[in-house]
Amino acid sequence: MALRINIGCGQAATQGWRNFDNSLSVRVSGIPFLPDILQKLGFLEDLQYQFMKFAHHNDIEYGDVIKGLPVKDGSVDVLYSSHMLEHLDRNEANAFLKEAFRMLRPGSIIRIAVPDIKKQVARYNDLGDADAFMEATLLCGPRPRSLAQRLRLLLIPASRHRWMYDGNSLCHLLEKHGFVKAEVLPAGRTRIEGYEPLNLWERFSESVYVEAEKPND
Repeated sequence: MALRINIGCGQAATQGWRNFDNSLSVRVSGIPFLPDILQKLGFLEDLQYQFMKFAHHNDIEYGDVIKGLPVKDGSVDVLYSSHMLEHLDRNEANAFLKEAFRMLRPGSIIRIAVPDIKKQVARYNDLGDADAFMEATLLCGPRPRSLAQRLRLLLIPASRHRWMYDGNSLCHLLEKHGFVKAEVLPAGRTRIEGYEPLNLWERFSESVYVEAEKPND
C-alpha cells in the first residue's frame, strides 16, 4: 500500500494518510482527561481545546520532522506540507528537506504550500499600508506576559513566521536539497496521481504551491 504523509497538518489532516504535527497539544490530546482538566483550570482557550479533541479523533501523530520521523528510508510515495515551512528558520528548513529527501522513494513527489510573499508585497503596493503588510507576514507579535499566556504558548505555539517565500525561492530551495523538476503550480493542479482526498486549494488566496520529485536512482 502506498504511504502518503502530511507533515505539520494542524487542523487540515488528510483522510487516509499519516498525519504528523509537532504541537505539544497533540501529545496532550493522547493523555486521558488531561485536556478537560486543563480547560477547567483555565489554561486552554476554546480553540486550543477543540484542536486537542480534533487531534485525538483524527489520529494525528506527534512528530518533529527536524529531529526525524519514525518513517523508513525511501518508503514514502507522496509528502505534503502546507503552511508549515515558513514557521521554520533557515537551518530548520534545511533539516526538514533533508529528512523529506530521506523518507521519499525515488521518483516520488513532494508538494509544499506556503504563504506567498509576492502576493503580500503586491497588496502592499496596491494599498500602501505598512501596518497591514507587517501583520500579514506574521513575522512579529506581542510577547507573552502572564503565566497563563506562557503556558498557552507551550501548548500551541504562536503562529509566527521565521521566513517567507515566493515560488522561485521555494523551487531553488528544493533544488538545493537534490530535488528535481521543481515547479510552481496553480491551485487545483498537481502531478500526484490519485491525489484525493488531498485539498489542492488549501488557503489558495494567500498561497503558492510547489511540487518537485526525488530523482530516480
